[in-house]
Amino acid sequence: MENYDVIIVGGGPAGLTAGIYAGRQNLKTLILDKGLAGGQAREVPVIDNYPGFSMANGLELIENTKSQTQKYATIHEFEEVLDVFNENKSFIVKTSKGEYTSKVIILTTGSKHRQLNVTGENQHLGRGISYCATCDGMFFKGKDILVVGGGNTAAIDALYLSDLGCNVTLVHRRDQLRCQKYLEDKLKESKIPIIWNTTVEAIEGDPLVDNVKLLNKDGTESEISVNGVFIAVGDIPQNLIAEKLNLKLDDDGSILCDKYQRTSLEGVYAAGDVTGGLKQWIVACGEGAVAAISAYDDIIKNS
Repeated sequence: MENYDVIIVGGGPAGLTAGIYAGRQNLKTLILDKGLAGGQAREVPVIDNYPGFSMANGLELIENTKSQTQKYATIHEFEEVLDVFNENKSFIVKTSKGEYTSKVIILTTGSKHRQLNVTGENQHLGRGISYCATCDGMFFKGKDILVVGGGNTAAIDALYLSDLGCNVTLVHRRDQLRCQKYLEDKLKESKIPIIWNTTVEAIEGDPLVDNVKLLNKDGTESEISVNGVFIAVGDIPQNLIAEKLNLKLDDDGSILCDKYQRTSLEGVYAAGDVTGGLKQWIVACGEGAVAAISAYDDIIKNS
């Protein structure tokens, strides 16, 4: 069983940044990710609000971050953490490939795409339904697309798909968008039509998506013929490990932390989307840095 000072669960922007800061403090650091390091950051098509970059691609930026992190920490991809528990003032981490011990744990497990949970959604996944515009947008050039949602991700996806040459319509359950003002302005400039106060009730087609049933909040039913549906209605925190450790969570299931990213259990820290709050790349990086520095301070204090 290999011993580490810090084990970071999750290899997105928060986890990779935590790895940089922990490793630079000469802490032996391991990052575990059940898939490719980067998580949902790999799906971001365009970033134009990251300091130092007037325009960046999510995949390229996360790969650069990963390369930098590997100078300071060990990264194990495709190794899922199955359990974490306390033993003799240290933590034992069981994964799909082995076991490790660590003085502290940093949870940067991120979030997963929220589903609509409507008829036809699961049946048409990969057959016209997608949660990743970057991954699948190229397949829909010149086709009619419905983007579902009203936040930053939905706006970014709609703009990206429109730029690719898709015929995009946005549908939102409220009468105003929740995205940042500059994105709303871009949507207006792009003249992307928006269907307000409307929810998706069913997604149809055999075998590919060709029709979506809609319901306006006034009770009016309608249908729209489309070739694809991109769903961007928020995320669910990946808090399974937090629950195993009995960490305090908020009503949405996000991990509660203090300003030093300490959780309710001594020796456990959290950062990034799994803590809720403003889900921005730079916020995740900042929280990852704070978590690693707090972990270092606590290790020194308790040594």
